[in-house]
Amino acid sequence: MPRLFVGLEIPRDVGAIISGLRGGLPGARWIDVENYHITLRFLGDIDDRTADEAADTLWDIRRAPFPVTINGVKSFGSRKPHSIYAAVEPNPSLMALQADIERRMQRIGLPPESRRFTPHVTVARCRGTTSSAIANYLGMRGLFRAGPFMAERFVMLSSRASQGGGPYIVEEAYPLESRQAPAVLEQYI
Repeated sequence: MPRLFVGLEIPRDVGAIISGLRGGLPGARWIDVENYHITLRFLGDIDDRTADEAADTLWDIRRAPFPVTINGVKSFGSRKPHSIYAAVEPNPSLMALQADIERRMQRIGLPPESRRFTPHVTVARCRGTTSSAIANYLGMRGLFRAGPFMAERFVMLSSRASQGGGPYIVEEAYPLESRQAPAVLEQYI
């Protein structure tokens, strides 16, 4: 079974802007532009029955499209940085969607996500890169900004074991759209 996760896709034009962050950091392995995404929930290597349950429960999510803005470049790994990412500005709609997905995954029996949700787009993995080189890289790109773009759907993605992640394949796509209850017709007597 492939590894599964739920995320937001990055539009090509925004991906092209983010790709401008590539380079200038010795030892970094840059993520391919077509694999940029915002992970909302990592599911991991799960059995087919659980994967089907996860895919089915996501169809019930009803949320409106919302804007996403990328603001800043940061790293994960405080003492020994291991990843460079473009930071996504948290907003109420994004956070509510992620929380809804998390609740649904726990309801079908997946363990709670162990890390606090930090919306981001991973742009590089760093192994053997010095902390000072990463600090210099981040210092020169701290004012990076891209977007906003409208998140109009979220997706379930799969990945095969590979170095640096990807290629990612969209297994299911879930539209974000306002779905209001049908209007009740008033009856006049």
